[in-house]
Formats: sequence, structure tokens, C-alpha cells
Amino acid sequence: MMAIEWTTSPAARLDVNGTALEYACWGPSPGDAPTLVLLHEGLGSVAQWKDVPEALAAQTGMGVFAYSRAGYGGSDPVSLPRPLDYMTREAEDTLGAVLDAAGITQAVLLGHSDGATIATIYAGSISDMRVRGLVLLAPHFFTEPAGLAAIRAVGEAFRTGDLRARLAKYHANADVAFNGWHDAWTDPGFASWNVADAIDHLRIPVLAIQGREDPYGTLAQIAEVEERMYAPVETLILDGTGHAPHLEKADATLAAITEFCARLMRLEREGVALG
Repeated sequence: MMAIEWTTSPAARLDVNGTALEYACWGPSPGDAPTLVLLHEGLGSVAQWKDVPEALAAQTGMGVFAYSRAGYGGSDPVSLPRPLDYMTREAEDTLGAVLDAAGITQAVLLGHSDGATIATIYAGSISDMRVRGLVLLAPHFFTEPAGLAAIRAVGEAFRTGDLRARLAKYHANADVAFNGWHDAWTDPGFASWNVADAIDHLRIPVLAIQGREDPYGTLAQIAEVEERMYAPVETLILDGTGHAPHLEKADATLAAITEFCARLMRLEREGVALG
């Protein structure tokens, strides 16, 4: 029996630990196919994936499930400031409950930016046999001076430019969504943040994709994955691409994801160990 209604309705809500989270689904339900679970960036939401979920469902044949974390999109708000370990808390306290509530039985976690970090922490710290692979778009595992400078610049754009108005199209409370992310990353205590040890514990295949011109993270983030991984890892570096490869270079990014998922599912069918 499905735990939720498998629907693309933007009004759909999922109850997780007493918090209402907006969600949407595309393609086959978990009872009929594995599921790609989309974890958005630090300023993201369900709607900001745009047409990527529908395209992924069509190209991979998998179901696609996306949700907005608390404080984002149409989900319930959160109290600020966010704790500096908010990504670890999301991974350890919430993501598993989301998978339970959504009825996910076999999944590939696909995370962008903060979402990629959350996916890595989850797979590296929680023993969950439902999760068969990770797709990491523009992941970050430690702070870099250039990235922190870029975030401070975005703060100025939010205060003086049109960024707040643009975010308000996607978030019920743009101030909560923005300040929860920005104020954590620019807190002096965040400068030493580093969760790269989560990579050491991954035992499932990983596809890591990054734009060469990403202002928020250098290729050192991808090198960290390559150097620390014990399980199979594939990487794709896209020239002329910034922080959102799935939107900026959609064809190349979705093709790589589709091929990665097809290999995972073929190995599953053949009974080959993935980690």
C-alpha cells in the first residue's frame, strides 16, 4: 500500500515528525520501479527543480520524488538561526523519516549543493539498504574562501537587489529560506566546517558532477570524493558551467545520470554487489 498519494500536485503535503513538507512525484510509484529522491540546494525547493524531475522520470524509467525541506518552498517554517550543523541534522534526523513516509523501497539519492552534502552524510552514517547509489551535483564537504566570499556577495544581492523578490516566487517565507542558509554559512564558526569524513564510510556507487566555473566550490570538492571513496565513483566536470549543472547543461547532466542509474539497475538485476 502506498504511504502517500503519488502525485505531481504542488499542494501535496507529507507529515514528517509533525512537520508538513511539500512534495511532488513523477513517473512510476515505488511499488513499480526504483525511485530517484531529489534533495535541493540551500535556496531550493520542489518548484526550483523546474522540468528536471519529469525529464529524469522519462529518461531513466524510475520514479522521481522531490520535497522541500522545512523552511523552504511551501513546507512548514523553521526557527532561526539554523544550527551550524543543520545539514547533518537533516540527514540524521529527517531524511530517513521522509523515505519512510513516502514509501520509498529502493532509491538513488540525487542531491544538489546542500542536498548533495545531506545525501552523502545520510549514506555515510545511516545503514539504509534502500539507498543503492548517490548522484552529487555541485557537492560541498568543507568551506573554501572563494565560496564563502560568493555567499557574502549573494547576501548583498538579497538586501539591495531583486533576489528577495525572485525567491519569494518559490518560498512562502523568502527571508526564512535565505537567512537560514546565508547566516549559517557566513557565521565565523562555520569557517572550519568539514564533513568530508562521511565519504570514507560510503559503500555504494557515486556519480559526482560539477561545473568548472562553480563560484561556490572548486574542483577540490570533487577531488575529495575521488581520493576518499572505497566504492566505485564516476565524475563529470562540465566546462562553462556554474553551480547548477542540471539547469545550465541539462542534456549532458541528465545523460550522465541516466547512464549511471541504468548501470546501477542492471547490476541490481544481475545480483552484483554494489559496494
